Amino acid sequence: MTRESISSVQVALIVGGGIGGMAAAIALSERGVKVEIVDLDPEWRVYGAGITITGPTLRAYRRLGLLDAIKQQGAITNKTRLFKYDGTHLHDLEEPVIEEGLPATGGIMRPILHRIMQKRVKELEIPVRLGLTVTALENEGDEVAVTFSDGSNARYGLVVGSDSVASAVRDLAFPHMAPAVPTGQGCWRISIRKPPGLEYGEFYLGHENPCGITACAPDSVYMWMLTRHEERERFMDEEELYNELKRLLADFGGNAGWIRDNMTRQDWINYRPLAAVLQPKPWYNGRIVLLGDAVHATTPHLASGAGMAVESGIVLAEELAAAASAEAGLLAYQERRYPRCKDVIDSSVSVGRLQLAHGDPREHAHILEGALSRLNEPF
Repeated sequence: MTRESISSVQVALIVGGGIGGMAAAIALSERGVKVEIVDLDPEWRVYGAGITITGPTLRAYRRLGLLDAIKQQGAITNKTRLFKYDGTHLHDLEEPVIEEGLPATGGIMRPILHRIMQKRVKELEIPVRLGLTVTALENEGDEVAVTFSDGSNARYGLVVGSDSVASAVRDLAFPHMAPAVPTGQGCWRISIRKPPGLEYGEFYLGHENPCGITACAPDSVYMWMLTRHEERERFMDEEELYNELKRLLADFGGNAGWIRDNMTRQDWINYRPLAAVLQPKPWYNGRIVLLGDAVHATTPHLASGAGMAVESGIVLAEELAAAASAEAGLLAYQERRYPRCKDVIDSSVSVGRLQLAHGDPREHAHILEGALSRLNEPF
C-alpha cells in the first residue's frame, strides 16, 4: 500500500519501544521519516500474560501490515461465551466483523505480539538503542534538542513520548499533566495451558470478582480477574500470588474452576493495581508529543489499551502526512484522538466503579455494549 509521505518531519525519536512506540515508528517510517527508538530496558523485553485483541485492534494491526502474523501466532475467534460464576451458561455474544476479511476477535501472548512488531521494526531498519531514556528536552524552532541518560546529545524534528504510564517525556515537557489515578481495583492474570473444553473467549459474571479467559494460541490461554485493590506493605511473592488467586477462584465453576484446580506454581501469575487517566490538552509541546499510556492510560475493561496505543501511532503519522506543517499535524492528531480515548477511559472506569459498588449487571452491559459499538466505528 502506498503511503503519503511526511514532508514536515525528516527525523523522529521514539522514546519507549513498547506497542504504541513501535506502532508510531512503523507508521512514520513507512511515510519516509527517519526514525530512531530508545528504550530503557537493555533487553527490550515485555512481561505479561496474554492480551485480548478486539476487532478494532485487529483492524489497526491490519493497517500496519501485521494481521497475518497475529493470526498465525495467536488465536482468532468470532464468539464470546457468558457464564454465571458457577459455570452456568448464560448467553453467547456473537462478535461483529467490522471489515471484510477481518477476524472478529482473538488473543495472543504479549511477548509474541512484541516480537512480531520488533521484527517489522528491524525489517524497516529502524535503529533501536537500549538501556537509554531522555533526561532533557528543549524545543528550538523546528527541532528538539535531546539529552540522553548516557550524556549524549542529538536533535530531532519530532520527539514522541510513548514511554509508559510513568513517562519521562511527560514529566520533562508537560508540567500541566499529573500521574494516573488509582481506580480502586486490581487485576490478576495467569498464563496456563488451555482447558480441554475451551473453544471461545469466556466471561464469568455475577460474582464480586468477575473474570474471563482468552485463548492466545492453540494450547495456551490467559485468565484475568478483577478484585478490589487492598494496599499491602510489600509485594506478594510467587507463593502468595498462587495461594491468593486459588482462594479467589474458590466459588467458580466451568473452565475458571478448571484453571483453579489445575494451576501450578510454575504458571505465570501477576497482580497489579489499576490506574487510569486522560491527560488534559495540549498533548504536544512544540515538536514533542505523547501517545499511549503516557497520555491516555486506561483499564482492561474494554480490552482496548493496546488498541488505543496502536491507533494513536497510526493517526499521528496520518495527520502529519496530511498537514501543511508539523504543528498543524500534531493539533489534528490530538483532536482526532482525544474524544475516542476519552470514551474508552470514561466507559472503562465507569464499569469498574459499578463493579466495586456491586451495581446492576444490566447497567454494566449497557455501558460495555455502547462503548464497544462506538469502538467499531472508523478511527
